[in-house]
Amino acid sequence: MQLAPIPQDEKDRIEAVHRIGILDTKPEPRFDVLTREAVQKLKVPISMVSILDSEREWFKSCIGLDQKEGERAVSFCGHALLAKDMFIVNDTLKDERFADNPLVTGFPFIRFYAGIALLDHKTGKAIGVFCVKDTKPRVFSLEDTSILMDLADRTEKELNKER
Repeated sequence: MQLAPIPQDEKDRIEAVHRIGILDTKPEPRFDVLTREAVQKLKVPISMVSILDSEREWFKSCIGLDQKEGERAVSFCGHALLAKDMFIVNDTLKDERFADNPLVTGFPFIRFYAGIALLDHKTGKAIGVFCVKDTKPRVFSLEDTSILMDLADRTEKELNKER
């Protein structure tokens, strides 16, 4: 298993995460509506807005799992955070980076992942990821890609609204 990489600008990125002030806040309908829309439109069991702190990924919104956070080192979002575009793993068991990942071999048995980094508009640093997960392998269509990009864009705008 390949652990989630740490960006070279991690110190500045973490400062951006904390400046936004969203970590450990209560659930908000403005984010839940977006993750719910992802589950419905993309027909996946799991969608989340994940904010990546130094050691954990914390879920601002999570549909399909009863978790509030996970270990960053084994997270898929930790990989997606560094991707320039959408990060997709069509079949986790056929990808050497993830085949023996505990989130693949055990609950929630992730077999497909797609995520897009969410940026802090003031610094341009990636602070989180909008993602979807499935328990079976799949290939995203052009329409699926467009839907996920739109949802991530809307989520990023919400994250950057003044509080």
